[in-house]
Amino acid sequence: MLAALVAATLAAMRVTAPELARLTPLESRFRDALAPVRISLTWLGSQARYAMSFSVSMVRAGERNLALEQEVARLESQVTQLTEFKLESERLSNLLNYKQVMAKRYNLLTASIVDRDPGNWFGTITLNRGAGDGVKENMTVLTPEGLVGRVVSVSAATCEVLLITDPRSGVGSLVQDTRTSGIVEGTTASSRMARMIHIPNNAPIEVGQAVVTSGLGSIFPKSIPVGVIAGINSESSGLFKSADILPYANLNQLEEVLIVTEVYS
Repeated sequence: MLAALVAATLAAMRVTAPELARLTPLESRFRDALAPVRISLTWLGSQARYAMSFSVSMVRAGERNLALEQEVARLESQVTQLTEFKLESERLSNLLNYKQVMAKRYNLLTASIVDRDPGNWFGTITLNRGAGDGVKENMTVLTPEGLVGRVVSVSAATCEVLLITDPRSGVGSLVQDTRTSGIVEGTTASSRMARMIHIPNNAPIEVGQAVVTSGLGSIFPKSIPVGVIAGINSESSGLFKSADILPYANLNQLEEVLIVTEVYS
């Protein structure tokens, strides 16, 4: 059997040798008989190579896809950070411009909010400025848009501010157009609204008119924008009416504010 296998192998090698130019009839028939086997083996070999290369390419594609996803996440994070820096820069630039404009009237101290009362009834915020920065109780807090509130307590490094929407707040105010006086008090912190009370029943007020601080009998300096009249109501006594006030400052989205540490006469 071994001899037969060796003979068959040598014969196959002779028949399939590429350098043979002329074949005998027996060699030709033998080559034709082996052709389907060779074709099948060649096809199987190519399919095996394709399967192996496809698997390797899929693994490499998965690795590239993962790397691309990580790169996209990194770039998105950078875009988010740059956007945040841009917004912060715009807010601080706005505060700086306001400080320069109001420099002849107030000495203003920039502060950032570090905490907010989570309750729905009361409205207070905590700032990162305190007694060490010259902050005292009853100092006015505002933004370039309008009045925020007043300082009610001070520690060495922080202070607490009572918002004008807090029910405990009261601000002596005027309707800017008619100079009609009243008091702006808070309702609930969650409502984002305040209310101007003690308005004479015959006072000419209208929705859309601006309300500013009066500076009379109040701890707040005069002429700070408070809000706009959003609605008018008659009080039960019939002697006065009240007005719903929408504050100019967006008290629910505050991040930086200004503390009035000194008012120049």
